[in-house]
Amino acid sequence: MKLGTCLYKNQIFVCIAQTDGVLIPALDPTFDHAAWRDMLVLIGSNTDLHALLDHASAAMHVAATDITLLAPIPRPRKNVMCLGLNYLEHAEETASQIGRTGKAPQYPIVFTKCPTSVTGHEADIPFDPDTCSQLDWEAELGVVLGKGGKKITRENALAHVFGYTVINDLSARDIQLNHKQYFLGKSLDGGCPMGPWIVTADEIADPQDLDITCRVNGVTKQASNTRNMIFDVASIIEWLSRGMTLEAGDVIATGTPSGVGFVREPPEYLLPGDVVECEVAGVGVLRNHIAQS
Repeated sequence: MKLGTCLYKNQIFVCIAQTDGVLIPALDPTFDHAAWRDMLVLIGSNTDLHALLDHASAAMHVAATDITLLAPIPRPRKNVMCLGLNYLEHAEETASQIGRTGKAPQYPIVFTKCPTSVTGHEADIPFDPDTCSQLDWEAELGVVLGKGGKKITRENALAHVFGYTVINDLSARDIQLNHKQYFLGKSLDGGCPMGPWIVTADEIADPQDLDITCRVNGVTKQASNTRNMIFDVASIIEWLSRGMTLEAGDVIATGTPSGVGFVREPPEYLLPGDVVECEVAGVGVLRNHIAQS
């Protein structure tokens, strides 16, 4: 099932993708409760999603042209947790850029993006050259937890996953260089496009066998597969939960493959007018436009 958050008649709803539009369960009075108006509430509610489809009514059906998709979780409760250098080829290309030998990290490299950076599919990404002139793309598989916990074992980790989405971990390379850390350069407004949907975990047989691609203006810049992650999804959840309680609705960006802009010769960065698409097979295509602030 593909679940999203949409704006319809100036109200925010949880919606379900259909071939001919979407279902908005809250439009049927029988289902008009908090879980169908807030994705985080739905994730924590243990609602039987497939049972709802058996009772879908005509009142729920809305044309795709009548809604505006937002990020599936428009405002996460906490920072989005992100993995750095989680594909060996990306670790190697990054290291070579600074004159070092790339190797797989022994432990996960974790940073975060603030909730205000999250934006949705087809949203314009602000471009303010006074703040950042080196905006880079990073296609990533996103993981949304459905069940929290602490000291989650790798063997049980995938049972804690609610679903998967696509994330573009947009990065302000000049800010990263100037500040010697990730957070500011990763947390620009609009710097975490997410969506278009959350695909429920039962639809993804193996999160470690998904093609992942990034295109800029139709030209492929990144092309890999999630099997090339250094730390797989289950291991990431295990590592994160060792000393920190994870919660339902937490979002994890699992790292980007090689092909980012700042390592190219010459370097390439996103500019106003560019269209960037991040795709994960079976999960979706996330498209955004770079706009002048």
